[in-house]
Amino acid sequence: MAKIGTDINISLKLLNRSELVGIPTETVYGLAANAFDPVAVAKIFKVKDRPSFDPLIVHTSNLEKAKSFVDKIPEKAYKLARKFWPGPLTLIFNKKEIIPDLVTSGLDTVAVRVPNHPLTLQLLKSIDFPLAAPSANPFGYVSPTSAAHVNEQLGDKIKYVLDGGICSVGIESTILGFDGDEVVVYRLGGCKVEEIESLIGEITLKVNLSSNPEAPGMLESHYAPLTPIVIGNINELIKKHKHQNIGTISFKDEINGIDPEFQFILSKKGVIDEAATRLFTGLRELDALNLQLIVSEYVPDVGLGRAINDRLKRAEAKRN
Repeated sequence: MAKIGTDINISLKLLNRSELVGIPTETVYGLAANAFDPVAVAKIFKVKDRPSFDPLIVHTSNLEKAKSFVDKIPEKAYKLARKFWPGPLTLIFNKKEIIPDLVTSGLDTVAVRVPNHPLTLQLLKSIDFPLAAPSANPFGYVSPTSAAHVNEQLGDKIKYVLDGGICSVGIESTILGFDGDEVVVYRLGGCKVEEIESLIGEITLKVNLSSNPEAPGMLESHYAPLTPIVIGNINELIKKHKHQNIGTISFKDEINGIDPEFQFILSKKGVIDEAATRLFTGLRELDALNLQLIVSEYVPDVGLGRAINDRLKRAEAKRN
C-alpha cells in the first residue's frame, strides 16, 4: 500500500521522478503528475484505467503561473479568478504547446484550476511545473474525499498520498469555458452557478452527458458505486424493489421500514452544502454493505444541490 503522510518533500521527489502522488484539495483527492511530462501523465491514465479521450484538469498555484502554459485569457476569466481562486472553479483556456496533447485528449484547450488546500498550494508553489490531477480513484468510480479512500483504491499502484484530511467541499469543481463573450458551464460542481452569475452575468449551461467530451467530467456514466443505484421517490422505489436487499440515501429524512444500518442521511438539518460533503462518503459506505440496490432521492436543485443531483444522475447512468 502507499505511504500516507504530510511530507511535501517526498511528494516533490516523486513528482520530479515522473511518479504519481495522491494530493488533497477542497473538492476531492487528485492523482497528480507533472503536467509537462507525457511519461508521467500516461501513468495517470494507466493507473486509473481512464480512457485517453477524457481530458485532465491542470492545477497551478495562481493565474500568473498559468500564463506560462495558456493563451488568450478573457477579461471575464480574470474576474472569476480574482473572486474564486483558489477554489472549486476550473476555467478552460487555449493551451500552449508545452501542455502535451495527452493531457487535453487532443483538444487545443486546457482546463485549469487553483485548488484551495494549504498543503497542495504549498506543493504547487514549490515546483516549476503544473500538476495534471484527475480524481484519485479507478475511472468511473466514486471520487475519494480522504487519504484513506485513495489508499483503498490505488494504494497498490502509487507510492505516496499527501494527507490533507477530509475534503471540505466534497464535490468536484465547476468547469467553465469561454466562447467569445459567452461563458459556458460544462460541469456543475463546488462553485455555485448563482454566485458566478452574480459576478459576470448570465451564463450558458452545456452539461450534456457525452461520450466525446469537450471538457473533463462530461461523461454520462461516472462517479458510480459498484452497487446499482436508482433515483426518484424513495418510498415508491422501495415498494417496486421490495424483494431486493436495499440501502437508501436520503437528503434529510429517515426512511421508514429500512434498517438504520442500511440508510445514509446526507444532512439531518437539511443543509445542502453539508450534503455535498457527505455524498461520496454515503455512496462508499452503502457500496461496502453487499446490497443489491441503492435507492436515492434528489436534493433541492439549488446551489450545490445542482451538482449533487448531477453526480447522482451519472451514478445511475452506469446501471442503464
